[in-house]
Amino acid sequence: MSWLKKELGYIKDSFSQVIKGFILFVCATSGLGCALLLRHLGYNGTIIAFTGIVVEAIGLFLSYLFFQKHFTLEEEDEAMQKGKKSFK
Repeated sequence: MSWLKKELGYIKDSFSQVIKGFILFVCATSGLGCALLLRHLGYNGTIIAFTGIVVEAIGLFLSYLFFQKHFTLEEEDEAMQKGKKSFK
């Protein structure tokens, strides 16, 4: 039972990462969802394609901004760690 509490603690500690992952998933699949909804509502293919591409481009741009912040933080951490290493 203690392993369950430990695992739940890990999930609790990484809850913000889970939320960020869900947001990225929604951004990445938003164009497909929009296209399926428009197809169900009976719109023609040109409108579906245009709207799906625009929504997907917006989602990818938001994902890029999100990942850019994440990678910038990791690069700074790596640079700090490299500076602390001693040469032999």
